[in-house]
Amino acid sequence: MNRIDASEHYDESAFQSQTPSLLTVVIDTNPRAWAAIHDLLPISKAVANIFVFINAHLSYGNENQVAIVAAHTNRAVWLYPPSPNPDRALSRRPDGGGGGPDVEMTGVDSHRHRPREPQLGTSANKYPQFAQIESSILSSLRSLIDSTSPSDLNPTTLISGALSMALSYIHKTSLAFQAPKTSKDPANPTTAPPTKTAAPDLHARILVVSVSESEPAQYIPTMNAVFAASHARIPIDTLSLYSAPTFLQQAAFITNGIFLSAAANPRGLLTYLMFGFLSDIEARASLITPTQDSVDFRAACFCHRNVVDMGFVCSICLSIFCDIPANAECLTCGTKLALGNYGAKPAVVPRKKKKRKRVVNGTGREGTGSAAETPGPA
Repeated sequence: MNRIDASEHYDESAFQSQTPSLLTVVIDTNPRAWAAIHDLLPISKAVANIFVFINAHLSYGNENQVAIVAAHTNRAVWLYPPSPNPDRALSRRPDGGGGGPDVEMTGVDSHRHRPREPQLGTSANKYPQFAQIESSILSSLRSLIDSTSPSDLNPTTLISGALSMALSYIHKTSLAFQAPKTSKDPANPTTAPPTKTAAPDLHARILVVSVSESEPAQYIPTMNAVFAASHARIPIDTLSLYSAPTFLQQAAFITNGIFLSAAANPRGLLTYLMFGFLSDIEARASLITPTQDSVDFRAACFCHRNVVDMGFVCSICLSIFCDIPANAECLTCGTKLALGNYGAKPAVVPRKKKKRKRVVNGTGREGTGSAAETPGPA
């Protein structure tokens, strides 16, 4: 029977379940930045295009997952999945560190009212999972916008906090996909380890849709999140709609991610998303991904939080300063900076006098000490 229906020619390994992929999208929701490109791309159309991209990612496999984080002006908020405890505030500083005053991290308004429960679409033409995700994101995004006060309208965007939340969620999700560890046999403790490297249980990546410039005050927490993602082999992709953020360019380069700038044509957001960022880590090994022509590797100084091209670096803690600190002491670790001969005037070396040439019979050659001319051929 197998020869009749040709089932023996099929490769059974091809029908095995694929590795699930987790896509975490960080959306820059700075109102000032979106107001600058409102004529080209309103935030409503941008969110609609992101919905199409998310649905395409989920359509690749039943086990694919998605998470959405909003990087706002003074906090980072989960848009999807919704927080199980919306009334519990998470402690987070605006610079991305821990401690400090409590900042609301859930989709509730300023009066601490619970948002409306997302209603599933009743259209038969929409997949129920897509409708549930879209309703949850729109409800959380509407609550975030309504809770934004005029005092929150500053040009700073908390990208570092959003990256930290995304990495924490990815780590928590990867633990759920890990296979249970088998205990060693006490009768045979010298069991040889497996020779082949185990395949990853989850492919995770982060996509940042940015409309703001990099904030120098967030250089340290952003780089901490970037190096943590690089250590965990999680690529950070970036799609810039307005400018070229310096730190996100470095994040894409360090984590082997993709950086694209759509500042010339923000209306083509969906095209950039579908053709540049839809492939996961496993598929990118067989594709030619977009590359960066140049990367801005400038860093922010630790003293004035300015992006500098050249500066002074502490040899102990690698802190960067745009100018020599007071008493030549590192402001981070207190180490005395050895500046050597920096600032000393260079030594003046006298120029060596050149030997002057004698003019003989109108020619500029040196004289031989004889008044007679050089005899020519007869």
